Amino acid sequence: MVKKRVPDWLNSPLWYSAPPPPAPDDDDHLYSTSSAPTISSPSTSKSTTTTTNSATASAVTTEPPKVEIRDPYGNNDSSDYDGNPTSAEDVSLLAQLELELSRKVVNMGELRRVASQGIPGGAGIRSTVWKLLLGYLPMDRGLWSSELAKKRSQYKHFKEELLMNPSEITRRLEKSSGFENEESKCVTRVFLSRSAITHGEHPLSLGKTSIWNLFFQDSEFIEQIDRDVKRTHPDMQFFSGESQFAKSNQEALRNILIVFAKLNPGIRYVQGMNEILASLFYVFRNDPNEENAALAEADTFFCFVELISGFRDLFCQQLDNSVAGIRSTISKLSKLLKEHDEELWRHLEVTTKVNPQFYAFRWITLLLTQEFDFADSLIIWDALLSDPEGPQETLLRICCAMLILVRRRLLAGDFTANLKLLQHYPSANIRHLLYVGNKLRKQLPL
Repeated sequence: MVKKRVPDWLNSPLWYSAPPPPAPDDDDHLYSTSSAPTISSPSTSKSTTTTTNSATASAVTTEPPKVEIRDPYGNNDSSDYDGNPTSAEDVSLLAQLELELSRKVVNMGELRRVASQGIPGGAGIRSTVWKLLLGYLPMDRGLWSSELAKKRSQYKHFKEELLMNPSEITRRLEKSSGFENEESKCVTRVFLSRSAITHGEHPLSLGKTSIWNLFFQDSEFIEQIDRDVKRTHPDMQFFSGESQFAKSNQEALRNILIVFAKLNPGIRYVQGMNEILASLFYVFRNDPNEENAALAEADTFFCFVELISGFRDLFCQQLDNSVAGIRSTISKLSKLLKEHDEELWRHLEVTTKVNPQFYAFRWITLLLTQEFDFADSLIIWDALLSDPEGPQETLLRICCAMLILVRRRLLAGDFTANLKLLQHYPSANIRHLLYVGNKLRKQLPL
């Protein structure tokens, strides 16, 4: 078999990170992911423990130092994180986006083109753009107010129906059936007679339609949601801490995940969904429009549903081994790497035997939210949401670009070094990463 020649551009120093000099603090530039969940092999369950052999475990016992996440609600001194454009390129992009959003009917093709380059922060521009890209807002600006009012009312109804305690449901049923009128006639009657309590309303009922039985069945995944929400971005005061603001944000995440799980019993809740949801909620909650910010929970819910629908099969354990499941998706990444850099693919998967499942499972299922600085991950999402082909194909190309950008270090590494590098991906120029990923899609010479 004729070995496929490596493209010349892959050997250019522009596209990869130079190997680090031998020093004891080699990992100082790596981002830490110790506070974020890692996802296990889908062949077992969708949990947050990466499954590898003993050699792998020993390779990653030493955690790299923590990198402070830039949090505008914290005490960090981050002069550029206020969203003000810091370059001529950002100023130009922001102007183009504002122009598109000012049109009576938004040109989605042009909006996607500009947004895919990364949306400059500030002015709430990302919040509006993401809602358009996810189909939550219609292209016609004249319909925005009525559409938002309808959706927000619908979410309020979902919460009233799905987050209510069975005791409250029973009380409302009693009220609607005239129990309160009867009690007003007989003040001494404070308990329902045994015959008045239906089978479905009894707390010990095992009936499939029993509101109490359903309540106890839901308690398991609700407890998991509570645990995961509390550890969402613990370094950001927006999500973590004792402030009322942080607690209200956690409550919003909890509500959305519970409502989603109850409306989608085939998926319910899968660990890691909280990390995906957090990015959406953060953007919408920071909308400078006070009304939009106050109602961010409802907007986030519908956008979360739309986003997850594009990755639905990845979260369904029964489909892990199907053509649409996580194993097939990881296999697509492997084939993509082989197509663009066969030498690197062979070294990783044949020579050093680094199974892409060891690192790509988390990359894919968490949409790269744990591999980069939080602000940088939002720029990556700009590209994911902007691609008309859908976020999944774009995600795979960005993952492939991540491998290519550190190819020199990977080619020089063994199983242990490479696994550690990919599970703790180094800092990168995000716009450059998106550029390389885009070139892989177009298959143009770099």
